[in-house]
Amino acid sequence: MADGADAAPETSLTSPGHGAIPDRAQGSGTIGRMATSAPVRTTSALAALLAVATTVITTTALPVAADTATRPQPMAAQDLQRTGRIQALGPTGRPNDIHDGGIRSPKSAAFSPDGRKLYINALEGNQTLVYAYPSLKRLAAITHAFDAGDAALFRGETTVFGYPYFNGREGSRNVFTGKPVEMAFSHGGRYLWVPYYRRSYDPNASSPSAMAVIDTRSDRIVRVLPTGPLPKFIAVSPDSTLAVVTHWGDNTLGVLDIRGDDPAGFRYIDHWTVEYRMPVEGLEGDRDSNCGFCLRGTVFTPDGKTVLVARMGGGGLAGFEAASGRYLGTLLDFVPNPRHLAISPDGRTLYASGNQSGAVGRYDLAAMLAALADAGGKRIDGPGGQTLAVGRGARTIALSPDGRTLYAAINNESRLVKVDLARWQVVDRVAVDPFTVGLAVSPDGRTIVTTSQGRSGQGGNSVGLYTDAAAD
Repeated sequence: MADGADAAPETSLTSPGHGAIPDRAQGSGTIGRMATSAPVRTTSALAALLAVATTVITTTALPVAADTATRPQPMAAQDLQRTGRIQALGPTGRPNDIHDGGIRSPKSAAFSPDGRKLYINALEGNQTLVYAYPSLKRLAAITHAFDAGDAALFRGETTVFGYPYFNGREGSRNVFTGKPVEMAFSHGGRYLWVPYYRRSYDPNASSPSAMAVIDTRSDRIVRVLPTGPLPKFIAVSPDSTLAVVTHWGDNTLGVLDIRGDDPAGFRYIDHWTVEYRMPVEGLEGDRDSNCGFCLRGTVFTPDGKTVLVARMGGGGLAGFEAASGRYLGTLLDFVPNPRHLAISPDGRTLYASGNQSGAVGRYDLAAMLAALADAGGKRIDGPGGQTLAVGRGARTIALSPDGRTLYAAINNESRLVKVDLARWQVVDRVAVDPFTVGLAVSPDGRTIVTTSQGRSGQGGNSVGLYTDAAAD
């Protein structure tokens, strides 16, 4: 299985080994946290509840099994139409079907803030591919491979926070190939941050990984910083003074001061931990599952004061005070197996995708922050919210620029789903190449991009471009 390829559910609801949560029942299969007096419904009844995509579920009132099949009823396509594709499958001769052999296991996509470029991380291709938008002319292929001649990019750094190496050769730590996962822009789009799943010589992702800083004016790597093990996500504060890299591998986050325009001055200033730092020495097996709390989706609040982190392993939403690094606690009444987080353009609503539950949750952001402020660094229920069944394997979500629509990449069903947020209802879904995981919306709202990694060597290696007629 390819690294981070989401070939199966990205992580189980209850991560094995170090991921156990002793004071909360594991695998309870409820959306949010269920009161002990609440009745538990049978699996068959729950399947019926989740079968309708437009059903609204209030998290504090209705327990829903996270492992219940969630397959929305078919509906005729209304607004979503595929307008193009970039793929490594081979030439087809079809209009707007671009063959590019570099599209190997595309993990994520992002439009530059000015909407003039499209960036695609090809995880197994070890490249970030750059295309002009909307022409889709390939502008660059940024290769994440380093040898002794690239030493200046690392500025003498091989590790951070004292992380030891369990693999690789002394003196050659920075000679490796990186596997790009997610990405985020800073400094108004000038810099693009790309963390690596692991270094090529570290098969079980237990040693320090790394993260590239790309100058988007030249589309060249200008700095490489070490990270902790298995950094899947990167978030940047609204004012581009802080960056947070989220370590899927050990329940921690690295915090960087990125003030100023010179990447040489970017530096780590703190190391945050969700409850405990998970030991990684000697770990074996699938690190997509053996990952503790499996921290992933991460966002700064619009005021930059709080950082929110999705706990895929065991569930819940963790919070940190950005200025001090104080761990605020975790809210358990949250969509199970949360993977990706997004905040509405008006800053009032938090959205989250639930991978195994096949749901999207929405929450009043002010209420969630107030609950975290009173959590005292502990796990508490929190105010809850609403969830909507969208399809099993809900991975990346993104909002339209006007905040009226949410799009979701549905991995298990290989679909792009559209949610009308005013109606809180699935209004369209369209088949995409198997198996979709990443998603991005252009700044003008006219184009939705999906990345399809495939599964166990089947399908994938494809990026789809879609239009939403309702956005015109």
